[in-house]
Amino acid sequence: MTSKALVILSGGQDSTTCLYWALQKFTEVSAITFDYAQRHRKEIEAAKVVSSIAGVRDHTVVELGPILRGSSPLISEEKLGQYKDHASLPGGLEDTFVPMRNQLFITIAANHAYAIGCTDLVTGVCEEDFGGYPDCRQIFIDAIENACNQGTFTGGPGALQNLRIHTPLMNLTKAESVKLATTLPGCYNALSYSHTAYDGVFPPTGRDHASLLRAKGFEEANVPDPLVLRAVTAGLMAEPKTKNYSAVEVVKWLPQLKVWRG
Repeated sequence: MTSKALVILSGGQDSTTCLYWALQKFTEVSAITFDYAQRHRKEIEAAKVVSSIAGVRDHTVVELGPILRGSSPLISEEKLGQYKDHASLPGGLEDTFVPMRNQLFITIAANHAYAIGCTDLVTGVCEEDFGGYPDCRQIFIDAIENACNQGTFTGGPGALQNLRIHTPLMNLTKAESVKLATTLPGCYNALSYSHTAYDGVFPPTGRDHASLLRAKGFEEANVPDPLVLRAVTAGLMAEPKTKNYSAVEVVKWLPQLKVWRG
């Protein structure tokens, strides 16, 4: 019996990990990416590359345009915050929070899932981010899943059975997410083409919120970030001085990287 899943694929570290998680759990996997005129549009291209590397045949990019409003530097001209290190990150709601973004994405993804007869939706939200992003909490996922099932996936006559929203990273730290990724065949290589930096720049030399947390996760897992290794081997940036880029670790992980030629 075929089992289907639709993965919300931003092109970032977490959604890439979730895509490869889904490939291990389901026999048929599709992906959906949203173009909402975000500043870091490079992630859309990253999502296309990642889905191609993963062999996902059904990957839809939904062009929403500048539909979302707010002061987030991801969708406005506000200056993107840069910080000394992850310990310097401010508490409270992140400046990069986009109101209702996840709710909109899950709603549209659920529509697409229904259209292809799929009752399993996968997203990379995690409570590690909940302080800055309230729509990354389990309570939010439970609420929107319930709304989808009350209004659409009712299981009644002629309707699909209840939707299940899977959040494989929900209770993991960034380091634990990295370790999970290393256990998923092909995921480490795909992460070398993912994109996390909010400034939309490659190589990832900025010090924005997302970039710092990504670097922290790889450092704590003692695994070199494959995205950084790709940039270093291409001569685009210097190798970081943290322990996870020791000669031993680089030699261990570098052979897993493959050049994607489209």
